Amino acid sequence: MTNTQAWNYAVGMIKVDGLEPTKEFKEYIEKEKRGEVTMEDIKKYLDRKYKVKVEG
Repeated sequence: MTNTQAWNYAVGMIKVDGLEPTKEFKEYIEKEKRGEVTMEDIKKYLDRKYKVKVEG
């Protein structure tokens, strides 16, 4: 499976649940496909965007 096919599959799985990736995340996907960012960069982006603050 190519990188593009893997991303298309992943986005398709998200859409099965009736969801749509954000424009910003789609831009990150395209950058990763072109080799401009790494999967680690995407992971950091998602961690920052969706990090839940636990108060203790």
